[in-house]
Amino acid sequence: MEKLKIRGARRLVGEVRVSGAKNAALPILAASLLTAGDLELKNVPDLADVRTMLKLLAGMGVKVERSGSNVTLNAGAITSTEAPYDLVKTMRASILTLCPLTARFGAARVSLPGGCAIGARPVDQHIKGLRALGAAVEIDHGYVVVESARLKAAHIATDMVTVTGTENLMMAAVLAEGTTVIENAAREPEVVDLANCLNAMGAKISGAGTPTLVIEGVERLHGAKHAVIADRIEAGSFLCAAAATDGDVLVANCVPGDLEAVILKLREMGAMVDVGSDWVRLKMAGRPKPVKIRTTPHPGFPTDMQAQFMAVLARADGVSEITETIFENRFMHVPELARLGASINVVGRTAVVKGVPRLEGAAVMATDLRASASLVIAALAANGESTVDRLYHLDRGYERMEEKFRGLGADIERVRS
Repeated sequence: MEKLKIRGARRLVGEVRVSGAKNAALPILAASLLTAGDLELKNVPDLADVRTMLKLLAGMGVKVERSGSNVTLNAGAITSTEAPYDLVKTMRASILTLCPLTARFGAARVSLPGGCAIGARPVDQHIKGLRALGAAVEIDHGYVVVESARLKAAHIATDMVTVTGTENLMMAAVLAEGTTVIENAAREPEVVDLANCLNAMGAKISGAGTPTLVIEGVERLHGAKHAVIADRIEAGSFLCAAAATDGDVLVANCVPGDLEAVILKLREMGAMVDVGSDWVRLKMAGRPKPVKIRTTPHPGFPTDMQAQFMAVLARADGVSEITETIFENRFMHVPELARLGASINVVGRTAVVKGVPRLEGAAVMATDLRASASLVIAALAANGESTVDRLYHLDRGYERMEEKFRGLGADIERVRS
């Protein structure tokens, strides 16, 4: 079992480069199923979830070639339309193969997904949308089983804003007969990136980044070249680490416009934040000021940054409040932060964070992907030595995190227990 050993209370200084976005790469990889041509991708991060998706696609007969951050996929000779439980159980994003398989091949059998245990994330909106498009869908022994002739366009209004639901139904509609409208669509940058990739493949999608998507179905898609956007959550995580350690860090290769809600709160906390065309620089002096945070769908404050901000606010000079509205079980990192000396009280969906002058090193255990990042940030700020266990959570979403932190002056190493 691997752990991170961190000797904290060191000021982070320097420049760090952000990798491609996991949450953009995964649906784009699944989109390769929509064409028999080559999909050539750049800036694909080397993460556990990406490797799982590539293994899943290869198991279906997709030809996969990888060289560094470049990946070429060809789904011209598919041998299976099933996503088996053994691969799907560790990664929720595997559900994103459901609609591409249905749209192109008229059949799919995809295991109900796993992933982080941060709360209920049902696939009912995916199923509702597929049925509206004319597919026959049933749940059979833990699998979503779909059969359909060519899908027919529909007007779909999701009951909630769902990122994977929007992405899946968008991929279904691109090959449907007629013009589909999706109301209450997710507006995240990763959704926009998928739409841009699909349009490069010959799709006709408009409205990406707004609550209404209009998709004119086409007979077929072709191969394309596309570069995955930078990971805004990784960028935000490094900015939080700089804020927690009184640091001075320039985060390069990012999209500042995708970080507006994060930057606003960092400035409210007292950080000096400068923004360029593709970089953000944060300088922090002294303890952060307390703030109130409420997670909401994009363009609001992202739920995927909630845990990292909690780690920073654990050192704030005052009492902060963080309300989680997206997932009902996303405060599992609170007991672990308490082991580092944080004072946090959870009441319903709100965490009341009473800042302390200093955190102290301890052995902690990651409970999910973003929780693992929060523990690393807190440990970097803490006096003494900490260990962070269950790194498989971290490796699902952060590429070479310890190497990047060492480049900023952190005393951090990966060890085997």
